[in-house]
Amino acid sequence: MRKRVSCIALLLSLLPLAACHERPDRDTVVIDIENSPTNLDIRIGSDAQAEHIGALLFDSIVRKDQHYNLQPAIATSWEWRDPLTLVLHIRDGVHFHDGKLLDANDVAWSIDSMHNGAITTAKSGNFASVDHTEVPDAHTCIVHLKKPDASLLFNMSDELSAVVEKGAGQNMGDHPIGTGPFRFVSEEQDKEVVLARNPDYWGGAPTIPRVRFAIVPDAITRALELQKGSADAASNALTGDMVAVMQKDPRLVVEAKPGSIVLYITFNATDPQLRDPRVRQAFAYAVDRPAIIQALYHGQAESQDTLLPNGHWAAPNANDSLTRYAHNIAKAKQLLEEAGYHADKNGTRIHLTLKSSTDDTMRLLAAVVQQQVRDAGIELSLRQNEFGTFYSDVTKGAFQMYVLRWVGSNEDPDIFRYAYSSAMMPPKGSNRGHYSNPRVDALIAQGAAEIDNTKRRTIYLELQRILSEDEPTLVLWSPDNIVVHTRRLQGIVPASAGSFGWLRTATLN
Repeated sequence: MRKRVSCIALLLSLLPLAACHERPDRDTVVIDIENSPTNLDIRIGSDAQAEHIGALLFDSIVRKDQHYNLQPAIATSWEWRDPLTLVLHIRDGVHFHDGKLLDANDVAWSIDSMHNGAITTAKSGNFASVDHTEVPDAHTCIVHLKKPDASLLFNMSDELSAVVEKGAGQNMGDHPIGTGPFRFVSEEQDKEVVLARNPDYWGGAPTIPRVRFAIVPDAITRALELQKGSADAASNALTGDMVAVMQKDPRLVVEAKPGSIVLYITFNATDPQLRDPRVRQAFAYAVDRPAIIQALYHGQAESQDTLLPNGHWAAPNANDSLTRYAHNIAKAKQLLEEAGYHADKNGTRIHLTLKSSTDDTMRLLAAVVQQQVRDAGIELSLRQNEFGTFYSDVTKGAFQMYVLRWVGSNEDPDIFRYAYSSAMMPPKGSNRGHYSNPRVDALIAQGAAEIDNTKRRTIYLELQRILSEDEPTLVLWSPDNIVVHTRRLQGIVPASAGSFGWLRTATLN
């Protein structure tokens, strides 16, 4: 690992800086990103850049706090009249960027457009429970549901949906008009997206006058632009080795905060060797997560026990009952022995195969896991393909184990339905390991129908306790959200979801 960091440092010092972009003007903050957003209309765009940049242009009905509890945004308050009726009270005095005053009709349209065919979006399933909306007055929007859906409000939160003007259709992303802290200026595919401060923002105008998101696909170039000062910031856009080098540069500041993206290994629960939970448990005990975090991430990641982010309101805390898989080779060997896998003359007890993409992080992760589990008598073969081929195998169930990451959708406990319900096996959902447990299915249904978060937490804690025993998934860790920036930017606090929300309050030195 030290050799890799040294090579990165040498490369950064030797590569020419002439190819870097020049700063447009002092009042413009330049942020390097990897690729262009697919669509700045958050109702449609589902990639990270679309949601992160779009959230600066559009407000949501509610927003998530640091523990993923929902807080007021365009809706100042809300209540459930009954499990099928959600009443939203709409904020007064909010204007769209074109000057139009927002009211409940805009909110109703924003919700209905997600499920009635007004736009084509992969997010329509998040609003499938909605039957229709009702607007009794300018400040009240009533949402009528077909079936109870405790996760509906979460799907109305920041970066998952947006409040648009009534009638806004499929082309809104071409020239976005929202109510957010920044206004759209221009976009050039594969080059840049430019935003300007909204001086009339209801939540308080940002201090930064202008932001340019520069499209820079190459990580080395992004690092060079930061060193030169032609870029001001990069968010989760540098490798761990590069961040380690950046930390030693006095011109730069590295800000880190625990994130919500989670890496995991899924077991095929129908595989003849892996259908025994003791084998899955043994594998979990054989993996030394803290050692991998230190080696691959330089300590910039947090171990996790469930798919929910650490600190989530429904996630277990240290006092909650849960099977936790600390590194324990002796325990791993004992479980394999009990499952009937005895050591041969070489100490090998079982042969398994792990699939991954050829992404550098995943490839290195798989190689380290392969080495670690060998100590428990697990001979692990690796199968690595470019992402399209790998993902096709995953969705078809053509694997014993695979390693992948959840992004964003694990911020609500509905992730357990999507990942573990016996009704959500592909192509309906992401229960790709074909795990099935009737008690888990019952708890998932209870959680979806319960709108009281205190009661929901009790349900989901029981669900997570069962999952920790069955171990259909080895949850690994969440990489930290890391913003590297020049010293002319002040007041940056990275968001757990990796967003650019810090631009609302950051200042220029």
